[in-house]
Amino acid sequence: MKNKKNAVYLTQEGLDNLKKELEDLINVRRPANVQAIKEARALGDLSENAEYDAARNEQAVIEARIKQLEKMLENASIITEVSTDFVGIGNTVSIKYVDDDEEDEYKIVGSQEADPFESKISNESPIAKALFNHKVGDVVTVDSPNGAYQVEITAIQ
Repeated sequence: MKNKKNAVYLTQEGLDNLKKELEDLINVRRPANVQAIKEARALGDLSENAEYDAARNEQAVIEARIKQLEKMLENASIITEVSTDFVGIGNTVSIKYVDDDEEDEYKIVGSQEADPFESKISNESPIAKALFNHKVGDVVTVDSPNGAYQVEITAIQ
């Protein structure tokens, strides 16, 4: 049973991307790394073998990422039905900054999918936390590291 505290919130696209990365690590990168280790071992003295050290370091990185991905997938909570009545994970929210009338649009996703360059913000970010469970027309205060500011929710998709 999934522990809600350890839940990793993902869209279906995010889940698919993690599965694809795990498959690549297991079926492509791991075997290539094993081959690199074998080839480096064949070079002889392991005490001063940079290729061997590099391959072993890469192996550690690959294995750590595989474990991390497996744990994330084990705790994955897929965002499916998204209500547009109130802001939550999976919504795209349009906001207007009260102080300067600038507008922005953000998709609220789990922390693993956050990408500010694509306007995807983490559900753990200050702005997402402030918007949660509010509806269109609500003015909310966002407590950020740079100080508090207010935004109005103009649309929820």
